[in-house]
Amino acid sequence: MFFPSSRAAALAQLNEFIPLAGLYVRDRNHVKPGHPSVSRLSSAIRCRLITEQEVVAAVLRVHPFGQVEKFIQEVYWRRYWKSWLSQRPYVWDEYRDRLTGMGDSLAVRSIEKMQSGNVVIDHFVHELVTTGYLHNHARMWFAAWWVHAARLPWQAGAAFFFRHLLDGDPASNTLSWRWVAGLQTPGKTYLARRSNLEKYLAPELLASLSKGLAAFENPQPQLPELAGKSPITRTDGPIESFTLSDGGGLWIHEEDLAVENSPLAQHAFSTVLVTAAVESWQNYDFPYPKKVWITAALHDACNRAEQHWHVATQFETKPAHGDAILHWAKLNKLQHVVTLRPEVGPLNDSLPTLRASLADAGIRLILIDRPEDLQIRQFAMGGFFQFWERVQEKLFATPSASASSKPQHL
Repeated sequence: MFFPSSRAAALAQLNEFIPLAGLYVRDRNHVKPGHPSVSRLSSAIRCRLITEQEVVAAVLRVHPFGQVEKFIQEVYWRRYWKSWLSQRPYVWDEYRDRLTGMGDSLAVRSIEKMQSGNVVIDHFVHELVTTGYLHNHARMWFAAWWVHAARLPWQAGAAFFFRHLLDGDPASNTLSWRWVAGLQTPGKTYLARRSNLEKYLAPELLASLSKGLAAFENPQPQLPELAGKSPITRTDGPIESFTLSDGGGLWIHEEDLAVENSPLAQHAFSTVLVTAAVESWQNYDFPYPKKVWITAALHDACNRAEQHWHVATQFETKPAHGDAILHWAKLNKLQHVVTLRPEVGPLNDSLPTLRASLADAGIRLILIDRPEDLQIRQFAMGGFFQFWERVQEKLFATPSASASSKPQHL
């Protein structure tokens, strides 16, 4: 398996996948070694080495919409989760607070050491830890076992995934685990059934994992406390603007690494800073391979920024990235620090403190939204099916087709 950590490599892998996109609807659910039936671009899209729009446009240049609708739909699952959570940030806060209050768990530690007592689960743990990836079906089976069979807190499972997955996204990861646990769609849980594993596991995997299938024979849901629909508590505020005459410095972060392919591309900057959110990596205990992958992606963004803006570009890996940004802004006598807005998650959590420290130095932090994010966010008022209908109507001008109710990953 290969998970590209540069924009050029991600675009090359996209081009290799495009001929297969028409077969995605047929093959996507099958869990095979190496996962040849899916694009394996989720980590590149998660950090926006390439954007959702680019991926969809490239596929539609070759295939008619009806042939690749399922693939496009899965691309937009991520945007749905991001948009949904951006309007309900308290859901992230509750998850984060619950994690903080959890003590160490011997059961969780055993699972992470591949000592779960189930060969199927240990197999998926090994793949996750060694590659930073799991097929979506495996993610759902694993999460269902964790919540409904092992009866462990879903938040601990979400944290385990977020720690290891290269495509670990605060929105899609957290909300997918909530969905399995019966919280995202109140009262609707996801159960992993033996018949489903037998249908979609590759024969060679099925043979080697057969001893663990009994645990999925008769799953019983661990029903959550009754909860209603999550209300919207935040809508878009004033849109921040930035003109060519404003100057200032550009800050690039790991939530959006294709800045030269954004509304900021046309603006002139006197200096560019690329930062690694190392304190977040430490707080969420990212393993070495994940840190290496993100660092490589950040280096690639740094090189592309220097080529695009033709100014000195600095790459900073100090633990306190807020201090690094403040020092850089002062050193370059900046009046503005401009960046693409990170959505709900660890980096967004750090913005109030950063904004305050910059303001104390007379420096303004300007957060710019991609127009496509603003356009889509308003569609995530309810469930995915309604969201997908609006996306099709506004972006693809095509009649609505049935949408799977199960969250997916590329």
